Amino acid sequence: MTLLVEVAGKTDVGCVRANNEDNFGYDSGCGIYVVCDGMGGQAAGEVASKMGVDIVLRYFREAAGANGYPLVGDPIEGLSESGQALASAIRLANRTIHETGQHQVGRAGMGSTMVAALVHGNALSIANVGDSRIYLIRQGAIQQLTQDHSLVMEQVRRGYITLEQAARSEMQNIILRALGSEDTVEADVEDLPLLPGDILLMCSDGLTKYLNDDDLHRIVSSSTTLDKACDGLIAAAKERGGDDNITCLLMKAVNPPWYKRILGGLLPGGRKWRNSI
Repeated sequence: MTLLVEVAGKTDVGCVRANNEDNFGYDSGCGIYVVCDGMGGQAAGEVASKMGVDIVLRYFREAAGANGYPLVGDPIEGLSESGQALASAIRLANRTIHETGQHQVGRAGMGSTMVAALVHGNALSIANVGDSRIYLIRQGAIQQLTQDHSLVMEQVRRGYITLEQAARSEMQNIILRALGSEDTVEADVEDLPLLPGDILLMCSDGLTKYLNDDDLHRIVSSSTTLDKACDGLIAAAKERGGDDNITCLLMKAVNPPWYKRILGGLLPGGRKWRNSI
């Protein structure tokens, strides 16, 4: 059965920064949702994050009007068609951001993190590059679905430091993988089931450096709407310092109304691959 997705998203410059280098976007018709956190001087981070969002959304919008998803790079073994499409879109975004940084004055070294989710029927594909995150809230529990591509979290995974030490580290901003840093990048991509009632939280690190998993769960679960949950998350991060841009995108999977189930009036099924870009 094809699930419907309720969605709300907000971004805030925070309490310290002069400009907002975060960007987010979504297209519910294509089932694609994206959050990016840019990096680079002279507003280049803002450019990179906007490019990342726009390119991924355009990839899926163009695929919706064509015969299938264009394959960019080599396919990843074991991934669904939706997962392959998500990986392809991110490779395309990386390539474009990298080339722009190479050829435009003032854009050298610009980059962006990205988390993206693609909903298809009752299935979900997620991807991440960098330290933005995706959380799943299901049946009263919260789970982080992505792993940060950052120096401190790599040290945690290797057992060199604890999570508490990572939270205090002066190296939190060192990212090991980002869009645009190199001519190629491999996102972590995963296929997952999606259940009615599931809530996905996609966010930049401006939120998670101040709020732990319990904070996130409490605020989202106690909010009457997704919009209010976004407001509550951003307000809580700002109350605790808010020294970075803060972005959150919330999605909730719900059963379609009875008349859509009977008439089948939802999006069509999967698509086939077409020629590479």
